[in-house]
Amino acid sequence: MSAPAAEHVQRDQPPGVPPLALTGERTLPDVPAENYWFRRHLAVYRWIARRSAGLDVVDLACGEGYGTATLAERAAQVVGVDANPEAHAHARLKYSRPGVRFVRDLLERFDEPCDAVVFLQTIEHVQSPDEVLTHVRDLLRPGGVAYVSTPNVLTLAPPGAERSDNPWHMREYRADELRTLCSAAFAHVELLGLFHARRLRAHELALRLGWERIHARLGLTKPFYDRFTPAISERDFALRPESEGADLDRSLDLLAVLRT
Repeated sequence: MSAPAAEHVQRDQPPGVPPLALTGERTLPDVPAENYWFRRHLAVYRWIARRSAGLDVVDLACGEGYGTATLAERAAQVVGVDANPEAHAHARLKYSRPGVRFVRDLLERFDEPCDAVVFLQTIEHVQSPDEVLTHVRDLLRPGGVAYVSTPNVLTLAPPGAERSDNPWHMREYRADELRTLCSAAFAHVELLGLFHARRLRAHELALRLGWERIHARLGLTKPFYDRFTPAISERDFALRPESEGADLDRSLDLLAVLRT
């Protein structure tokens, strides 16, 4: 197997922290070409972190660990759980700080009670999502809350296709399908959608007006996106609740806020 291209490996990691390479299974910070996806995920972590002050939080399938560290900015303590040995070793070295702990374990086997469970962009990867959500519910202390996000298949899949070509996804969800799945384990299900905002919204409108044809004709595609993509921030995304009129069918990702 050939080594991953340099642009797909993390840059400028702290001393002693081995960089991770993109495989398509999880997103990573510190990879300029991946910045859109990293910021898209980080925007949701930031939103949850603001609602986790003083709580004991479990971040299931935490991957590289950036989300666990983000939650720890507000939470009392956070445990990041992931089964991948390279991701676990990287996270433990990179994000070592008070209130943060990383455990290498299968998410179905991890069994420490908490006030909140964060399970982002992973339900589409699992074979038995109903069993996983039941386990998530059982981790929660009374009054606890779970956050589960997944890509919206309606905007992820190419036009006319039933699903995307991501080989890591076992199943992809529409809003009504995610609601039905979560309602089997949780009595209260609130859905939100993640949408483009600020510069990404402007870029979206420019594409509708033909920007894609213009930059291709002028030979500006690579220079433009080499500057535009690394400049994207989490503020270029916005979470909007279905209860306030958000059209979830047009959202990028779906976030379920779950209570027993």
